[in-house]
Amino acid sequence: MNKKEQIQQIRLFLFDMDGTLYLGDRLYDFTIELLQTIRKQGKKYLFMTNNSSKSVEDYVKKLARLGIEADREDFITSSQATAYYLHEQYPGKKLYVCGTQSLKRELEREGFPVTEELDEVECIVMGFDTELTFKKLEDVSKLLLTRPELPYIATNPDLVCPTEYGSVPDCGSVCEMIYNATGKRPLVIGKPSPLMPQLAMSRNGYNKEETAVIGDRIYTDIKSGLNAGITGILVLSGETTVEILNASEDQPHLVLQDAGEILSVLKEKA
Repeated sequence: MNKKEQIQQIRLFLFDMDGTLYLGDRLYDFTIELLQTIRKQGKKYLFMTNNSSKSVEDYVKKLARLGIEADREDFITSSQATAYYLHEQYPGKKLYVCGTQSLKRELEREGFPVTEELDEVECIVMGFDTELTFKKLEDVSKLLLTRPELPYIATNPDLVCPTEYGSVPDCGSVCEMIYNATGKRPLVIGKPSPLMPQLAMSRNGYNKEETAVIGDRIYTDIKSGLNAGITGILVLSGETTVEILNASEDQPHLVLQDAGEILSVLKEKA
């Protein structure tokens, strides 16, 4: 099957955001027309992100600033997937959250109590914490060393988050710091786990053959697609370079310069 045929069969597009549809606060030129075209053709897209520093409401506001209308149902995030997993495995447990206030509110919205009282903690959640302090690192280290039986969960494994000027440390890098201090590694919920694509398909009624994840990282975006048995489309508009691609054991089904190539194929079909 050629590139055109592979893209045309997709009915559910699971878009990574930063590095795929925009970079930092700069929207790519093709993004709005791409999203509009998908909907005009009776297909569906969701924004699927590992970035747990923002709540869905925060993302709705950010996209609005960039000119994209969205609501809560347009997203599948690592925060939502983490809440789903916690409901399944640790319902009602009291959480210590090494994350932003937005992540804490997102988990509280899902019914989980959040505490900073270490003797009350029943589960540790690590997120992409743009409000990180040494006290949080110390708290997590103390919990893991003195109470090793506590469940320890990370929203995502990303080592860096792209910005307009380069990259900054993400959740995975902080987890490496904690590992160096404690020898403990978390259970990771977000991409490359297949959970987020699986939730997206089950909630929206699409099968594997008509679903694709589109993103700029092989080890999270593309790997999640491969793990879920769906099409993985790599775009070279973010973190991954040709050199990284060539050295990777995991290979995408398609490689595009950017997601604007998807728009070109869809417009050609129309």
